[in-house]
Amino acid sequence: MCGIVGIYGYGPVNQSLYDAMTVLQHRGQDAAGIVTEEHGKFYLRKSNGLVRDVFHTRHMQRLTGDKGIGHVRYPTAGNSSSSESQPFYVNSPYGIVLAHNGNLTNADELAPSLFKSDLRHINTTSDSEVLLNALAHELQKRGKLKPTPDDIFAAVKGLHQRCRGAYAAVALISGHGMLAFRDPYGIRPAVFGKRTLADGRVEYMVASESVALDAGGFEMIDDVQPGEAIYVDKQGDLHRHQCVPSQVLAPCIFEFVYFARPDSIIDGISVYKARLRMGEVMARKIKREWPDHDIDVVIPIPDTSRTSALELANELGVKFREGFIKNRYIGRTFIMPGQQQRRKSVKQKLNPIGLEFMGKNVLLVDDSIVRGTTCEQIIEMARDAGARKVYFASAAPAIRHPNVYGIDMPAVTELIAAGRTDSEVETAIGADRLIYQDIDDLIQATQTSKSDVRQFECSVFNGDYVTGDIDEAYLSRLEERRNDKARQNRDPVDDSGLIDLHNDY
Repeated sequence: MCGIVGIYGYGPVNQSLYDAMTVLQHRGQDAAGIVTEEHGKFYLRKSNGLVRDVFHTRHMQRLTGDKGIGHVRYPTAGNSSSSESQPFYVNSPYGIVLAHNGNLTNADELAPSLFKSDLRHINTTSDSEVLLNALAHELQKRGKLKPTPDDIFAAVKGLHQRCRGAYAAVALISGHGMLAFRDPYGIRPAVFGKRTLADGRVEYMVASESVALDAGGFEMIDDVQPGEAIYVDKQGDLHRHQCVPSQVLAPCIFEFVYFARPDSIIDGISVYKARLRMGEVMARKIKREWPDHDIDVVIPIPDTSRTSALELANELGVKFREGFIKNRYIGRTFIMPGQQQRRKSVKQKLNPIGLEFMGKNVLLVDDSIVRGTTCEQIIEMARDAGARKVYFASAAPAIRHPNVYGIDMPAVTELIAAGRTDSEVETAIGADRLIYQDIDDLIQATQTSKSDVRQFECSVFNGDYVTGDIDEAYLSRLEERRNDKARQNRDPVDDSGLIDLHNDY
Protein backbone atom coordinates (compact mmCIF):
# COMPACT_ATOMS: atom_id res chain seq x y z
CA MET A 1 0.00 0.00 0.00
CA CYS A 2 1.26 3.46 -0.86
CA GLY A 3 0.21 7.08 -0.73
CA ILE A 4 0.35 9.52 -3.65
CA VAL A 5 -0.04 13.27 -3.95
CA GLY A 6 0.30 15.79 -6.76
CA ILE A 7 -0.01 19.58 -6.71
CA TYR A 8 -0.36 22.03 -9.60
CA GLY A 9 0.25 25.43 -8.08
CA TYR A 10 1.46 28.96 -8.65
CA GLY A 11 4.06 29.12 -5.93
CA PRO A 12 6.53 26.75 -4.22
CA VAL A 13 4.85 23.37 -3.61
CA ASN A 14 7.64 21.57 -1.73
CA GLN A 15 6.24 22.30 1.74
CA SER A 16 2.66 21.46 0.73
CA LEU A 17 3.83 18.13 -0.71
CA TYR A 18 5.79 17.38 2.46
CA ASP A 19 2.77 18.18 4.64
CA ALA A 20 0.46 16.01 2.53
CA MET A 21 2.88 13.09 2.63
CA THR A 22 3.16 13.39 6.40
CA VAL A 23 -0.62 13.13 6.62
CA LEU A 24 -0.47 10.06 4.34
CA GLN A 25 2.44 8.47 6.21
CA HIS A 26 0.17 5.68 7.52
CA ARG A 27 -0.02 4.34 3.95
CA GLY A 28 3.70 3.66 3.70
CA GLN A 29 6.64 3.93 6.09
CA ASP A 30 9.43 2.37 4.07
CA ALA A 31 10.39 5.13 1.63
CA ALA A 32 9.39 8.60 0.50
CA GLY A 33 10.03 10.72 -2.56
CA ILE A 34 9.22 14.11 -4.06
CA VAL A 35 9.71 15.49 -7.56
CA THR A 36 9.13 19.15 -8.30
CA GLU A 37 9.16 20.93 -11.64
CA GLU A 38 10.48 24.40 -12.41
CA HIS A 39 10.80 25.80 -15.96
CA GLY A 40 10.52 22.31 -17.43
CA LYS A 41 13.25 20.80 -15.22
CA PHE A 42 12.64 18.13 -12.59
CA TYR A 43 14.18 18.09 -9.11
CA LEU A 44 14.12 14.78 -7.23
CA ARG A 45 14.70 13.59 -3.71
CA LYS A 46 13.81 10.05 -2.62
CA SER A 47 15.20 7.55 -0.15
CA ASN A 48 14.23 4.92 2.40
CA GLY A 49 12.67 6.13 5.62
CA LEU A 50 9.85 8.24 7.00
CA VAL A 51 9.02 11.58 5.41
CA ARG A 52 10.62 13.50 8.29
CA ASP A 53 13.85 11.51 7.90
CA VAL A 54 14.13 11.63 4.11
CA PHE A 55 13.67 15.39 3.70
CA HIS A 56 15.97 17.81 5.49
CA THR A 57 16.29 21.56 4.99
CA ARG A 58 18.96 21.19 2.30
CA HIS A 59 16.71 18.84 0.31
CA MET A 60 13.66 21.05 0.60
CA GLN A 61 15.59 24.09 -0.59
CA ARG A 62 16.54 22.26 -3.77
CA LEU A 63 13.00 21.04 -4.49
CA THR A 64 12.02 24.21 -6.30
CA GLY A 65 8.99 24.67 -8.52
CA ASP A 66 5.26 25.29 -8.55
CA LYS A 67 4.27 21.76 -9.55
CA GLY A 68 5.20 18.47 -7.95
CA ILE A 69 4.25 14.94 -6.97
CA GLY A 70 5.07 12.85 -3.91
CA HIS A 71 4.93 9.24 -2.79
CA VAL A 72 5.13 7.26 0.47
CA ARG A 73 5.83 3.58 0.11
CA TYR A 74 6.06 0.33 1.93
CA PRO A 75 7.92 -2.51 0.26
CA THR A 76 5.96 -4.74 -2.07
CA ALA A 77 6.86 -8.40 -1.59
CA GLY A 78 9.29 -7.40 1.16
CA ASN A 79 11.74 -5.56 -1.10
CA SER A 80 12.93 -2.43 0.65
CA SER A 81 15.57 -1.46 -1.89
CA SER A 82 15.65 2.30 -2.31
CA SER A 83 15.90 1.92 -6.10
CA GLU A 84 12.22 0.99 -6.01
CA SER A 85 11.16 4.08 -4.11
CA GLN A 86 9.08 6.51 -6.12
CA PRO A 87 8.45 8.70 -8.08
CA PHE A 88 9.93 7.10 -11.22
CA TYR A 89 11.22 9.05 -14.21
CA VAL A 90 11.54 8.54 -17.98
CA ASN A 91 12.93 11.16 -20.32
CA SER A 92 11.00 10.23 -23.47
CA PRO A 93 8.70 11.66 -24.52
CA TYR A 94 8.79 15.10 -22.89
CA GLY A 95 10.09 13.82 -19.55
CA ILE A 96 7.57 12.18 -17.26
CA VAL A 97 7.57 11.40 -13.54
CA LEU A 98 4.94 9.15 -11.97
CA ALA A 99 3.83 7.94 -8.53
CA HIS A 100 1.59 4.89 -8.26
CA ASN A 101 -0.49 3.14 -5.61
CA GLY A 102 -1.68 -0.38 -6.38
CA ASN A 103 -0.36 -3.40 -8.26
CA LEU A 104 -0.41 -4.44 -11.92
CA THR A 105 -1.46 -8.07 -12.16
CA ASN A 106 0.06 -8.47 -15.65
CA ALA A 107 3.38 -6.71 -15.00
CA ASP A 108 5.38 -9.91 -15.64
CA GLU A 109 3.93 -10.18 -19.14
CA LEU A 110 3.90 -6.46 -19.89
CA ALA A 111 7.52 -5.72 -18.99
CA PRO A 112 9.04 -8.00 -21.70
CA SER A 113 6.66 -6.64 -24.34
CA LEU A 114 7.61 -3.07 -23.43
CA PHE A 115 11.22 -4.02 -24.13
CA LYS A 116 10.71 -6.10 -27.25
CA SER A 117 8.03 -4.13 -29.06
CA ASP A 118 8.35 -0.64 -27.54
CA LEU A 119 12.14 -0.63 -26.99
CA ARG A 120 11.72 0.51 -23.39
CA HIS A 121 14.11 -0.65 -20.69
CA ILE A 122 12.77 -1.45 -17.22
CA ASN A 123 15.42 -0.79 -14.60
CA THR A 124 13.77 -2.24 -11.46
CA THR A 125 11.38 -5.02 -10.46
CA SER A 126 8.67 -2.46 -9.68
CA ASP A 127 5.37 -2.68 -11.54
CA SER A 128 5.11 1.09 -11.11
CA GLU A 129 8.00 1.54 -13.52
CA VAL A 130 6.14 -0.73 -15.94
CA LEU A 131 3.06 1.49 -15.61
CA LEU A 132 5.13 4.62 -16.27
CA ASN A 133 6.71 3.16 -19.40
CA ALA A 134 3.35 1.99 -20.69
CA LEU A 135 2.05 5.55 -20.30
CA ALA A 136 5.17 7.02 -21.92
CA HIS A 137 4.88 4.71 -24.93
CA GLU A 138 1.22 5.55 -25.44
CA LEU A 139 2.09 9.26 -25.37
CA GLN A 140 4.95 8.70 -27.79
CA LYS A 141 2.58 7.00 -30.22
CA ARG A 142 0.63 10.26 -30.49
CA GLY A 143 3.70 11.84 -32.07
CA LYS A 144 2.94 15.37 -30.88
CA LEU A 145 5.46 18.00 -29.84
CA LYS A 146 2.70 19.74 -27.91
CA PRO A 147 0.10 17.17 -26.76
CA THR A 148 -3.50 18.34 -26.34
CA PRO A 149 -5.77 17.11 -23.53
CA ASP A 150 -7.33 14.75 -26.08
CA ASP A 151 -3.88 13.27 -26.79
CA ILE A 152 -3.30 12.79 -23.07
CA PHE A 153 -6.64 11.05 -22.61
CA ALA A 154 -6.08 8.84 -25.67
CA ALA A 155 -2.77 7.75 -24.14
CA VAL A 156 -4.48 6.85 -20.85
CA LYS A 157 -7.10 4.89 -22.81
CA GLY A 158 -4.29 2.94 -24.47
CA LEU A 159 -2.72 2.32 -21.08
CA HIS A 160 -5.99 0.90 -19.75
CA GLN A 161 -6.08 -1.52 -22.68
CA ARG A 162 -2.60 -2.84 -21.81
CA CYS A 163 -2.52 -2.72 -18.01
CA ARG A 164 -4.57 -4.86 -15.65
CA GLY A 165 -4.93 -4.74 -11.90
CA ALA A 166 -5.17 -1.87 -9.44
CA TYR A 167 -3.66 1.54 -10.04
CA ALA A 168 -4.22 5.07 -8.87
CA ALA A 169 -1.48 7.27 -10.30
CA VAL A 170 -0.38 10.87 -10.58
CA ALA A 171 2.19 12.12 -13.11
CA LEU A 172 3.91 15.30 -14.27
CA ILE A 173 4.57 15.74 -17.98
CA SER A 174 7.42 18.23 -18.22
CA GLY A 175 6.34 21.56 -19.63
CA HIS A 176 2.78 20.40 -20.21
CA GLY A 177 0.82 19.59 -17.06
CA MET A 178 -0.27 17.20 -14.30
CA LEU A 179 -2.17 13.97 -14.97
CA ALA A 180 -4.00 11.59 -12.64
CA PHE A 181 -5.92 8.43 -13.44
CA ARG A 182 -7.53 5.43 -11.77
CA ASP A 183 -8.09 1.84 -12.87
CA PRO A 184 -11.48 0.86 -14.37
CA TYR A 185 -12.63 -0.73 -11.09
CA GLY A 186 -11.49 2.06 -8.78
CA ILE A 187 -9.78 -0.44 -6.49
CA ARG A 188 -7.29 2.06 -5.09
CA PRO A 189 -8.51 5.50 -3.94
CA ALA A 190 -7.76 8.89 -5.49
CA VAL A 191 -9.42 12.25 -4.83
CA PHE A 192 -8.79 15.75 -6.13
CA GLY A 193 -9.55 19.25 -4.94
CA LYS A 194 -8.88 22.93 -5.50
CA ARG A 195 -7.59 25.95 -3.61
CA THR A 196 -8.46 29.43 -4.82
CA LEU A 197 -5.80 32.11 -4.33
CA ALA A 198 -6.48 35.74 -3.48
CA ASP A 199 -5.94 36.76 -7.11
CA GLY A 200 -8.54 34.26 -8.31
CA ARG A 201 -6.15 31.66 -9.69
CA VAL A 202 -6.94 28.04 -8.82
CA GLU A 203 -4.45 25.45 -7.61
CA TYR A 204 -5.21 21.72 -7.76
CA MET A 205 -4.23 18.72 -5.64
CA VAL A 206 -4.62 14.98 -6.24
CA ALA A 207 -4.14 12.60 -3.31
CA SER A 208 -4.87 9.09 -2.09
CA GLU A 209 -7.13 10.34 0.71
CA SER A 210 -9.21 13.42 1.40
CA VAL A 211 -7.26 14.17 4.62
CA ALA A 212 -4.35 15.36 2.48
CA LEU A 213 -6.65 17.90 0.83
CA ASP A 214 -7.89 19.02 4.24
CA ALA A 215 -4.35 19.49 5.56
CA GLY A 216 -3.40 21.66 2.57
CA GLY A 217 -6.50 23.83 2.65
CA PHE A 218 -7.88 22.34 -0.56
CA GLU A 219 -11.61 21.97 -1.13
CA MET A 220 -12.53 18.50 -2.34
CA ILE A 221 -14.05 18.42 -5.82
CA ASP A 222 -14.58 14.70 -6.36
CA ASP A 223 -13.08 11.25 -6.41
CA VAL A 224 -11.24 10.33 -9.57
CA GLN A 225 -13.80 7.98 -11.05
CA PRO A 226 -12.97 4.43 -12.20
CA GLY A 227 -11.44 4.63 -15.68
CA GLU A 228 -11.34 8.43 -15.50
CA ALA A 229 -8.37 10.73 -16.01
CA ILE A 230 -8.01 14.32 -14.92
CA TYR A 231 -5.47 16.66 -16.51
CA VAL A 232 -4.38 20.15 -15.54
CA ASP A 233 -2.80 21.73 -18.61
CA LYS A 234 -0.05 24.32 -18.97
CA GLN A 235 -2.58 27.13 -18.64
CA GLY A 236 -3.89 25.71 -15.35
CA ASP A 237 -7.22 24.54 -16.80
CA LEU A 238 -8.74 21.34 -15.42
CA HIS A 239 -9.95 18.68 -17.88
CA ARG A 240 -11.83 15.48 -16.98
CA HIS A 241 -12.48 12.54 -19.28
CA GLN A 242 -13.84 9.01 -18.91
CA CYS A 243 -11.10 7.19 -20.81
CA VAL A 244 -12.73 3.77 -20.66
CA PRO A 245 -16.20 2.76 -19.53
CA SER A 246 -16.21 1.96 -15.84
CA GLN A 247 -16.58 -1.79 -15.32
CA VAL A 248 -18.02 -1.39 -11.84
CA LEU A 249 -16.94 0.79 -8.93
CA ALA A 250 -15.42 -1.76 -6.56
CA PRO A 251 -13.05 -0.10 -4.07
CA CYS A 252 -10.95 -2.30 -1.83
CA ILE A 253 -12.94 -2.85 1.36
CA PHE A 254 -9.69 -3.24 3.33
CA GLU A 255 -9.17 0.51 2.93
CA PHE A 256 -12.17 1.01 5.21
CA VAL A 257 -11.21 -1.79 7.59
CA TYR A 258 -7.59 -0.87 8.13
CA PHE A 259 -5.58 1.33 5.78
CA ALA A 260 -7.35 4.64 5.41
CA ARG A 261 -7.40 7.26 8.14
CA PRO A 262 -10.76 7.47 9.93
CA ASP A 263 -11.12 11.14 8.99
CA SER A 264 -10.96 10.33 5.26
CA ILE A 265 -13.88 10.09 2.86
CA ILE A 266 -13.39 7.59 0.04
CA ASP A 267 -15.89 7.29 -2.82
CA GLY A 268 -18.45 9.16 -0.75
CA ILE A 269 -18.06 6.89 2.27
CA SER A 270 -16.86 8.19 5.63
CA VAL A 271 -14.22 5.78 6.92
CA TYR A 272 -15.04 6.78 10.49
CA LYS A 273 -18.77 6.07 10.13
CA ALA A 274 -18.05 2.79 8.37
CA ARG A 275 -15.91 1.66 11.30
CA LEU A 276 -18.57 2.71 13.77
CA ARG A 277 -21.08 0.55 11.91
CA MET A 278 -18.60 -2.35 11.86
CA GLY A 279 -18.63 -2.30 15.66
CA GLU A 280 -22.39 -2.01 15.73
CA VAL A 281 -23.03 -5.04 13.48
CA MET A 282 -20.37 -7.03 15.37
CA ALA A 283 -22.23 -6.34 18.61
CA ARG A 284 -25.45 -7.55 17.03
CA LYS A 285 -23.75 -10.80 16.05
CA ILE A 286 -22.51 -11.29 19.61
CA LYS A 287 -26.01 -10.66 20.99
CA ARG A 288 -27.46 -13.08 18.48
CA GLU A 289 -24.95 -15.91 18.84
CA TRP A 290 -23.77 -15.35 22.42
CA PRO A 291 -26.66 -13.73 24.31
CA ASP A 292 -25.39 -14.83 27.72
CA HIS A 293 -21.87 -13.46 27.22
CA ASP A 294 -19.84 -12.58 30.33
CA ILE A 295 -17.73 -9.78 28.84
CA ASP A 296 -16.68 -7.26 31.49
CA VAL A 297 -14.75 -4.83 29.33
CA VAL A 298 -14.00 -4.12 25.65
CA ILE A 299 -10.41 -3.13 24.87
CA PRO A 300 -9.21 -2.09 21.39
CA ILE A 301 -5.86 -3.02 19.87
CA PRO A 302 -4.68 0.49 18.98
CA ASP A 303 -5.13 2.31 16.76
CA THR A 304 -7.27 1.24 13.81
CA SER A 305 -9.79 -0.82 15.77
CA ARG A 306 -10.59 1.87 18.33
CA THR A 307 -13.63 3.28 16.49
CA SER A 308 -15.22 -0.14 15.97
CA ALA A 309 -14.47 -1.24 19.54
CA LEU A 310 -16.07 1.88 20.99
CA GLU A 311 -19.35 1.35 19.18
CA LEU A 312 -19.28 -2.39 19.92
CA ALA A 313 -19.00 -1.63 23.65
CA ASN A 314 -21.81 0.93 23.48
CA GLU A 315 -24.08 -1.49 21.67
CA LEU A 316 -23.33 -4.30 24.15
CA GLY A 317 -23.69 -2.00 27.14
CA VAL A 318 -20.31 -2.91 28.63
CA LYS A 319 -17.34 -0.78 29.61
CA PHE A 320 -14.88 0.48 27.01
CA ARG A 321 -11.32 0.91 28.23
CA GLU A 322 -7.91 1.69 26.77
CA GLY A 323 -5.89 -1.27 27.97
CA PHE A 324 -2.78 -0.94 25.82
CA ILE A 325 -0.39 1.95 25.42
CA LYS A 326 1.18 2.15 22.00
CA ASN A 327 4.73 3.15 21.16
CA ARG A 328 4.10 5.26 18.07
CA TYR A 329 7.65 4.93 16.80
CA ILE A 330 7.27 1.30 15.75
CA GLY A 331 5.95 0.52 12.27
CA ARG A 332 3.00 -1.69 11.36
CA THR A 333 3.95 -5.28 12.07
CA PHE A 334 2.37 -7.28 9.28
CA ILE A 335 4.43 -5.50 6.63
CA MET A 336 7.74 -6.29 8.32
CA PRO A 337 9.65 -8.83 6.24
CA GLY A 338 10.72 -11.43 8.80
CA GLN A 339 8.77 -13.41 11.40
CA GLN A 340 11.41 -12.88 14.08
CA GLN A 341 11.33 -9.11 13.57
CA ARG A 342 7.51 -9.13 13.72
CA ARG A 343 7.47 -11.06 17.00
CA LYS A 344 10.00 -8.74 18.57
CA SER A 345 8.18 -5.61 17.45
CA VAL A 346 4.82 -6.47 19.07
CA LYS A 347 6.11 -6.17 22.64
CA GLN A 348 8.05 -3.07 21.69
CA LYS A 349 4.88 -1.55 20.28
CA LEU A 350 2.29 -2.33 22.98
CA ASN A 351 2.34 -2.36 26.77
CA PRO A 352 -0.71 -3.39 28.83
CA ILE A 353 -2.22 -1.40 31.71
CA GLY A 354 -2.62 -4.13 34.32
CA LEU A 355 -5.45 -2.32 36.12
CA GLU A 356 -7.77 -2.82 33.14
CA PHE A 357 -7.11 -6.57 32.89
CA MET A 358 -6.79 -7.87 36.45
CA GLY A 359 -9.54 -10.40 37.20
CA LYS A 360 -11.70 -9.41 34.22
CA ASN A 361 -13.21 -11.17 31.22
CA VAL A 362 -11.80 -9.05 28.42
CA LEU A 363 -12.95 -8.74 24.80
CA LEU A 364 -10.02 -7.56 22.69
CA VAL A 365 -10.99 -5.98 19.36
CA ASP A 366 -8.70 -5.70 16.35
CA ASP A 367 -9.41 -4.59 12.80
CA SER A 368 -8.36 -7.94 11.31
CA ILE A 369 -6.26 -11.06 11.84
CA VAL A 370 -3.60 -11.74 9.20
CA ARG A 371 -0.81 -14.08 10.33
CA GLY A 372 -2.12 -14.34 13.87
CA THR A 373 1.34 -13.60 15.27
CA THR A 374 0.35 -10.26 16.74
CA CYS A 375 -2.96 -11.27 18.28
CA GLU A 376 -1.47 -14.43 19.79
CA GLN A 377 1.16 -12.37 21.61
CA ILE A 378 -1.38 -9.73 22.64
CA ILE A 379 -3.62 -12.42 24.14
CA GLU A 380 -0.61 -13.70 26.09
CA MET A 381 0.09 -10.17 27.29
CA ALA A 382 -3.52 -9.80 28.46
CA ARG A 383 -3.31 -13.05 30.43
CA ASP A 384 0.03 -12.05 31.93
CA ALA A 385 -1.60 -8.76 32.99
CA GLY A 386 -4.17 -10.72 35.02
CA ALA A 387 -7.16 -11.22 32.69
CA ARG A 388 -9.40 -14.09 33.78
CA LYS A 389 -10.65 -14.82 30.26
CA VAL A 390 -9.54 -13.30 26.96
CA TYR A 391 -11.97 -13.15 24.05
CA PHE A 392 -10.96 -11.79 20.65
CA ALA A 393 -13.08 -10.05 18.00
CA SER A 394 -12.02 -9.18 14.46
CA ALA A 395 -13.87 -6.30 12.77
CA ALA A 396 -13.15 -8.06 9.47
CA PRO A 397 -13.94 -11.60 8.32
CA ALA A 398 -11.28 -14.31 8.23
CA ILE A 399 -8.51 -13.55 5.71
CA ARG A 400 -8.00 -16.74 3.73
CA HIS A 401 -6.73 -15.50 0.37
CA PRO A 402 -3.77 -13.39 -0.78
CA ASN A 403 -4.15 -9.81 -1.94
CA VAL A 404 -3.02 -9.08 -5.48
CA TYR A 405 -3.98 -5.42 -5.72
CA GLY A 406 -1.25 -3.67 -3.78
CA ILE A 407 -1.47 -4.81 -0.15
CA ASP A 408 1.67 -6.70 0.85
CA MET A 409 -0.04 -9.46 2.76
CA PRO A 410 1.92 -12.66 3.33
CA ALA A 411 1.83 -15.86 1.33
CA VAL A 412 -1.41 -17.80 1.70
CA THR A 413 0.37 -20.53 3.65
CA GLU A 414 1.24 -17.89 6.27
CA LEU A 415 -2.32 -16.61 6.68
CA ILE A 416 -3.53 -18.14 9.92
CA ALA A 417 -7.12 -18.62 8.68
CA ALA A 418 -6.13 -20.29 5.39
CA GLY A 419 -7.18 -23.95 5.58
CA ARG A 420 -8.46 -23.55 9.15
CA THR A 421 -11.92 -23.30 10.62
CA ASP A 422 -12.76 -20.41 12.94
CA SER A 423 -12.51 -22.71 15.95
CA GLU A 424 -9.06 -23.89 14.83
CA VAL A 425 -7.91 -20.27 14.55
CA GLU A 426 -9.35 -19.65 18.01
CA THR A 427 -7.19 -22.46 19.39
CA ALA A 428 -4.12 -21.36 17.44
CA ILE A 429 -4.15 -17.81 18.83
CA GLY A 430 -5.02 -18.96 22.34
CA ALA A 431 -8.33 -17.10 22.73
CA ASP A 432 -11.14 -18.30 24.98
CA ARG A 433 -13.51 -17.29 22.21
CA LEU A 434 -13.00 -15.83 18.72
CA ILE A 435 -15.61 -13.75 16.89
CA TYR A 436 -15.15 -12.87 13.24
CA GLN A 437 -17.22 -10.29 11.39
CA ASP A 438 -19.48 -11.79 8.72
CA ILE A 439 -18.70 -10.55 5.21
CA ASP A 440 -22.30 -9.55 4.50
CA ASP A 441 -22.31 -7.51 7.72
CA LEU A 442 -19.01 -5.88 6.76
CA ILE A 443 -20.38 -4.86 3.36
CA GLN A 444 -23.60 -3.60 4.95
CA ALA A 445 -21.58 -1.55 7.46
CA THR A 446 -19.42 0.03 4.77
CA GLN A 447 -22.12 0.84 2.22
CA THR A 448 -24.15 4.03 2.41
CA SER A 449 -26.98 5.45 0.35
CA LYS A 450 -24.94 8.63 -0.16
CA SER A 451 -22.31 6.74 -2.18
CA ASP A 452 -22.40 5.13 -5.62
CA VAL A 453 -20.52 2.10 -4.29
CA ARG A 454 -22.62 -1.04 -4.61
CA GLN A 455 -19.80 -3.58 -4.71
CA PHE A 456 -16.45 -3.92 -2.95
CA GLU A 457 -13.24 -5.71 -3.76
CA CYS A 458 -13.29 -8.40 -1.04
CA SER A 459 -10.93 -11.00 -2.47
CA VAL A 460 -8.88 -11.49 0.73
CA PHE A 461 -12.07 -12.74 2.37
CA ASN A 462 -13.89 -14.58 -0.42
CA GLY A 463 -11.25 -15.27 -3.11
CA ASP A 464 -13.28 -13.41 -5.74
CA TYR A 465 -10.81 -11.22 -7.66
CA VAL A 466 -12.80 -8.45 -9.30
CA THR A 467 -10.51 -8.03 -12.33
CA GLY A 468 -11.20 -11.62 -13.37
CA ASP A 469 -7.62 -12.37 -14.47
CA ILE A 470 -6.25 -14.21 -11.42
CA ASP A 471 -5.73 -17.96 -11.75
CA GLU A 472 -3.94 -20.63 -9.73
CA ALA A 473 -0.72 -20.18 -11.71
CA TYR A 474 -0.62 -16.50 -10.76
CA LEU A 475 -1.30 -17.28 -7.10
CA SER A 476 1.43 -19.94 -7.10
CA ARG A 477 3.98 -17.44 -8.40
CA LEU A 478 2.81 -14.98 -5.78
CA GLU A 479 3.23 -17.61 -3.07
CA GLU A 480 6.86 -18.16 -4.05
CA ARG A 481 7.64 -14.46 -3.89
CA ARG A 482 5.86 -13.64 -0.64
CA ASN A 483 6.73 -16.40 1.78
CA ASP A 484 9.10 -15.52 4.60
CA LYS A 485 11.85 -17.75 3.29
CA ALA A 486 11.90 -15.89 -0.02
CA ARG A 487 11.96 -12.55 1.78
CA GLN A 488 14.85 -13.54 4.01
CA ASN A 489 16.86 -14.82 1.04
CA ARG A 490 16.33 -11.62 -0.91
CA ASP A 491 19.43 -9.55 -0.23
CA PRO A 492 18.82 -5.82 0.01
CA VAL A 493 20.53 -3.83 -2.72
CA ASP A 494 22.94 -1.08 -1.77
CA ASP A 495 21.90 1.41 -4.40
CA SER A 496 22.66 4.66 -2.61
CA GLY A 497 24.92 5.67 -5.47
CA LEU A 498 22.07 5.33 -7.92
CA ILE A 499 19.89 7.61 -5.84
CA ASP A 500 22.68 10.15 -5.49
CA LEU A 501 23.10 10.23 -9.25
CA HIS A 502 19.38 10.73 -9.77
CA ASN A 503 19.24 13.50 -7.21
CA ASP A 504 22.56 15.11 -8.12
CA TYR A 505 23.07 16.06 -4.46
